Amino acid sequence: MHRLIAAILVAASCARIAQAQNTPPVEAGATLDLEQALSMAGASAPSLDVAKADLRAAAAAHTVAGLRPNPEITVDAENVAGSGSYRGTKSVETTATIGLPIELGGKRSARIGVADARSRRVAVQAAIAQADLRFAVTQAYAAAAAAQQRLVTARDQARIAAEGLRAANVRVEAGRASPIEVQRSDVARVNAEAEVERAQRLAEVSRFSLSKLIGQPVSGMFNVSWFSDVRSVYGPLAAIDSADTLAMAAAEADLAIADAGVRLARSQRVPDVTVGAGTRYMRETGDTAAVFSLTIPFPLFNNGKAALAQASSERLRTEAQKRVTAIEVDQAIARAQVDTANAATSAATAQGPALAAAEEAARIARIGYREGKFGQLELLDAERTLAETRIGAVEALLNYHNAQAWLERLTVRAPDLQGN
Repeated sequence: MHRLIAAILVAASCARIAQAQNTPPVEAGATLDLEQALSMAGASAPSLDVAKADLRAAAAAHTVAGLRPNPEITVDAENVAGSGSYRGTKSVETTATIGLPIELGGKRSARIGVADARSRRVAVQAAIAQADLRFAVTQAYAAAAAAQQRLVTARDQARIAAEGLRAANVRVEAGRASPIEVQRSDVARVNAEAEVERAQRLAEVSRFSLSKLIGQPVSGMFNVSWFSDVRSVYGPLAAIDSADTLAMAAAEADLAIADAGVRLARSQRVPDVTVGAGTRYMRETGDTAAVFSLTIPFPLFNNGKAALAQASSERLRTEAQKRVTAIEVDQAIARAQVDTANAATSAATAQGPALAAAEEAARIARIGYREGKFGQLELLDAERTLAETRIGAVEALLNYHNAQAWLERLTVRAPDLQGN
């Protein structure tokens, strides 16, 4: 198992170095793709540093688990500082022994088994950290792209509102409309400009959030094609296979740790022995003699039965939790599939037929207003509908990308941890 952990550490280090070397800084004004953002985040994410430190600690714990007990050196002095013939040290008897603890019951292999199980759990947690980072970056990128589109929409609506104000002035000056139309158009212009300011602030915040994840400032544009791309989902949902997901791998690893804990608790019920050998020196006669010892603990108060019962109960709890996790993962994947499919439908409709109809209605209303065929209220209503539809399309796309990212996060395959 320690070779597996070492391989994971080397792979993680090499991947971080490669990402750092192959990910150039973002040029000012350049378009930032999602894959670029993911690569930058992988080269600078503190969460991956935490995971790598945990892997190193697991490798060290495996080494510690395999160590044998240290020998003990004991020096005894008898017949010292007494009375009569035992006064001072003239009758001292000195015994020096070395004791070697011998573990019985398979304690060392049981400890190694616990360390192996925990190492696998740490490796799964490292994979979870990578998947969580990808999910967080994808969400942040989608939010930043959505904020960019909201800002574009707000600026376009502000331009349209300004043109509407100019058209109202022309109509009023020509005597074809009431001066109140200028006031209405001016209110619409002011509101549109305020919306631009709000959208600008949200865009700045979303860029800041993304920059903290990828470790670099973001000043360019985002990939509009990626944000507008929706994978159509038709027909029945895909079959749910949660067996190899990260959540189930974590549950399996937890159960393996509990199993190893039971084996360790069972092994600790067998008392260890300590064998010793040494020499005894009698100063009074100048003779020496060999000394042998055997120490066996007497399990009178603690025979390990309670610890074994505790470990067995923990194993039952972990096994039950694994069954709970299996149900929850299946349910989460099913909900995510439905959410993704519904979001895809909403996004495709919002940026397709609905947006086209709103744009056409606004175009007709503008022409009709300039020609005096439509009133200002019809124009303002059409423009408001267009703005709401465009913003709704952005929100629908953002919901789709978030749902798609969450579905991908739930279905990430667990790493192969069958190494020895």
